[in-house]
Amino acid sequence: MILDDARFEMRLARDAADLRLAQALRYEVFVAELGADGPLVDHTARREADRFDPFFDHLMLFDRTRAGNPCVGVTRMMREDRAREAGQFYCDDEYDLGVLRASGRRLLELGRSCLHPDYRGGTAMAQMWSGLAAYVEAHGVELIFGVASFHGTDVTPLAAQLSFLHHRHLAPPALRVTAREPGRQRMDLIAQADLDRAAASRKIPALIKGYLRMGGFVGAGAFIDHAFNTTDICLVVDVARIPARHRGFYAQGLRG
Repeated sequence: MILDDARFEMRLARDAADLRLAQALRYEVFVAELGADGPLVDHTARREADRFDPFFDHLMLFDRTRAGNPCVGVTRMMREDRAREAGQFYCDDEYDLGVLRASGRRLLELGRSCLHPDYRGGTAMAQMWSGLAAYVEAHGVELIFGVASFHGTDVTPLAAQLSFLHHRHLAPPALRVTAREPGRQRMDLIAQADLDRAAASRKIPALIKGYLRMGGFVGAGAFIDHAFNTTDICLVVDVARIPARHRGFYAQGLRG
């Protein structure tokens, strides 16, 4: 148990029933809200799923007072041993992860992270970060990575955000994963001198900003996922490089 109080409970999914609740929240966020789709999306049951779900651990935040689905936050996490069972990481279809594998460090892939709209901007994201930190500590994880998504496949309205990430947060060569063809999309769409950095930063989703505050980097190139109706970027966080000013918060999760 990572968090347990009168209202909220945070823990890993225990069984198929928990997974269905996580998939139901993912449907409401990624499909109903953001227009995503995919071959395993169940529109009748309103669940978003894929073939990788059985290989991930699913960190879930529950609100015991909420009517209907009590799951209000979820992220899924796959270690290297589970990726070998799956035959690959989810990201392998979109990014060349060779530099991460060559590092010899313990890897953890994150994905499908989301919060119910009613819980954004409050403490729920901080609780999820603390839960992730506890998991990272328990498994000795050294590098965290995963794709984060912008809605839609037209990069024109995303030019400023993608350019800001490329110019300000591109990973160093030792951590620079590279988007694969044919879905690769260059991110340096606006020259750095012409970029309104403040305006671009305001348009970056809160989840991505959270990774950047932890010292995260982005890989080279975005990936256009037409099946899921998203433009993806790959984020990489070196746990050892988390800035000192954020380690106090992060350590709360490590002690949790």
